[in-house]
Amino acid sequence: MNRAILALASTLGLMAAFAGEIRADDHGMVSPNGVRTLAPEGAIQPTGTWNLGTRAGDYVFVAGMRGIDPATNTLVPDAEARIRQAFMNMKLIAESEGASLQDAVRIVVYVTDMYRYRPLVNKVQEELWGSGPYPPRTIVEVDRLNQDDIFEVEGTFYAPME
Repeated sequence: MNRAILALASTLGLMAAFAGEIRADDHGMVSPNGVRTLAPEGAIQPTGTWNLGTRAGDYVFVAGMRGIDPATNTLVPDAEARIRQAFMNMKLIAESEGASLQDAVRIVVYVTDMYRYRPLVNKVQEELWGSGPYPPRTIVEVDRLNQDDIFEVEGTFYAPME
């Protein structure tokens, strides 16, 4: 056998060996170590090979959320409204696991123009978190985001298991 056939046979063997390892429960798919994927009702629909979030023990990890309207699965047109919608999309996923925005242990924000969008991010965070305390945040200016978007936010939340 040539190397390509051996590699394919090895890959297929591994896939077959692990095929039964991931199982489903009422909330999503669960890995062998108990990491559960999240797809709450009312959330946006993933557009590729990613999930909206996962629960691993007492922590909820939310994927990068953009200002997509879950009703239409399209971007909200206005910049400030889009940023707010992205935070609301993240909030929905966190709340589906019993966490609130105040339970955020870290958020990461990506903007395509720091000068233009950072003040809007701060304004929306003040609206959503009130006078604080605010979670630790990293904000990074990037050259480009998916679908030429202007903003994306991801978060990690503490939500103790019952």
